[in-house]
Amino acid sequence: MKVKVYTLNAFGKTSEGGNPAGVVLETGDLSPEQMREVAAKAGFSETAFVESSECADFRVRFFTPAGEVDLCGHATIATYSLMLMKGLINVGKYSQETLAGQLNVNIRKDGRVFMEQSLPSFYEVLSGTEIAESLNIPENVLNEELPIQIVSTGLKDILVPVRTLKDLHQIHPDHLMVSELSRTYNAVGYHVFTLETLSGSTAHCRNFAPLYDIPEESATGTSSGALACFLFRQGRAENTGNMIFEQGYSMNKPSEIFVELATEGDRILRVLVGGKALSTGEITVEIE
Repeated sequence: MKVKVYTLNAFGKTSEGGNPAGVVLETGDLSPEQMREVAAKAGFSETAFVESSECADFRVRFFTPAGEVDLCGHATIATYSLMLMKGLINVGKYSQETLAGQLNVNIRKDGRVFMEQSLPSFYEVLSGTEIAESLNIPENVLNEELPIQIVSTGLKDILVPVRTLKDLHQIHPDHLMVSELSRTYNAVGYHVFTLETLSGSTAHCRNFAPLYDIPEESATGTSSGALACFLFRQGRAENTGNMIFEQGYSMNKPSEIFVELATEGDRILRVLVGGKALSTGEITVEIE
């Protein structure tokens, strides 16, 4: 069986930047295992599969090479950008059924796609000792002013604050240990960040998810939403309506992810994550 996979780069700050994703519009009768096989052969960190839905405008399923995940920010941006390019949808609001729940997607006139994420859930605060060891860094590289905490706006991430950009870019993680700790804490991976940035953004980030066969990712929408909520809760979010996260620079894939939080007092009412995607072509994957 041959399956057409469209390829796009989401969240790119430059033409070389962003995070590549695959999108399958014609899913037919593909089984979950066949979707995983397509994702593995396509070779992207995530591939999205668009299906019809009885409760929303579309149902979208997300697969890494290793298996299905509840939600993927950059693949969502790629999916709706592609459908806009092909004239399948127009500027406006759409509902999306995912394993993380039914979420809204907003297509704006400037071509940016914003996806609604789940309201944040805050979980354990972790010890710096094992996290530092898994990242092969001294514990004093961690920013002790902020906790290491598991946060989810659809997927659980271990948010790890470090002091400086130099510290962040010198990290060479022990992928086996990162995988083991991610499994232990039922998290997708680590989202490591510093508040020191290149261009006045909210934070500069790196993302490691080796448990899902993603050694490092250049732009991670779901983690950016979780980090925005975390920073708001920690009193570190000055402009909640226009937060920008830098990522991918360590991979020579400069990326920027936009996050908008609607808040009331100390409550978060809505989480939107957005950006643009550039079409890079299509490939054909052959499966059993």
